Amino acid sequence: MPEEAHLSRSRLVRLIEDGSVTRAGVLVSSKGVVREGDIFEVRVAEAADSHIGPEDISLNVVFEDDDLAVIDKPAGMVVHPAPGTPTGTLVNALLHHFGDDLSGVGGEKRPGVVHRIDKDTSGLLVVAKTDRAHHGLAAQFEAHSVERSYQAICHGVPDAADPRLRGLAGITAESRGVICITTQLARHRTDRQKQAVVDAKGRRAVTRVRVLERFGSPTSAALVECRLETGRTHQIRVHMAYAGHALIGDPTYGGRRKVSARSLGAEAAQLAMGFSRQALHAATLGFVHPGTQETLTFTSTLPEDMAGLLVALRG
Repeated sequence: MPEEAHLSRSRLVRLIEDGSVTRAGVLVSSKGVVREGDIFEVRVAEAADSHIGPEDISLNVVFEDDDLAVIDKPAGMVVHPAPGTPTGTLVNALLHHFGDDLSGVGGEKRPGVVHRIDKDTSGLLVVAKTDRAHHGLAAQFEAHSVERSYQAICHGVPDAADPRLRGLAGITAESRGVICITTQLARHRTDRQKQAVVDAKGRRAVTRVRVLERFGSPTSAALVECRLETGRTHQIRVHMAYAGHALIGDPTYGGRRKVSARSLGAEAAQLAMGFSRQALHAATLGFVHPGTQETLTFTSTLPEDMAGLLVALRG
């Protein structure tokens, strides 16, 4: 197929199964024998309307052109419809926002969700409006060439010199105080809603952590930067908990860890203990535009709840 057609292998299989591919006027099978010199005709229909309904939901669109859009997602918004959340998602909002400007992905008029961030994580993500953009962005995520930097507020202060931390498998110290966490991640054996660090048969996950600011005396919380090399489900949250520095407010991986009022002050401790979500924000996103080949980098300031927590911690 010509490269400019931007048809994936799975899309071609569906076209064959739908009877849209012929050889010398005869329908072909995906199991048929192909000989040198064969010429195939592939008929690609206009993109069909999505089965997901558009909804008029406010969006913070940071950047948009004919190929893609960068969105600053608020905490509390699910990215893609699922059995538990069929409406009110980012995709529902995007379908309304894009309207007739959406040429479709995979034969359907829908935004191409190349990567996701958790419901209760805020910040930047990119979505594709065309097959070309979807393939180009997906290739960059697969090659780990996309720049993704998160800011998080965690319990304690990760320290590369900490003997406990250095004794954990997969944790190494790099230059400039960066701690690299490299593990295998897989579904938790007993709780299928969680991810866990496993010895084998998982997916490789790499997170680099750098302390930006320390709070308390003695220090009992920190603002950290987490840079993703890979992008596994709940990766930062699992890795920080594995390192013994779970994110403040994380209901799934934070355990029952408390914040010291003696160290941080009563107001900051109360805010931290009552923080209603994991304190995690996708702050930087950078990639090469699949159409123009221009390198684009976007940044997002901390949302009001995390910024307010930082003010209290600094006080």
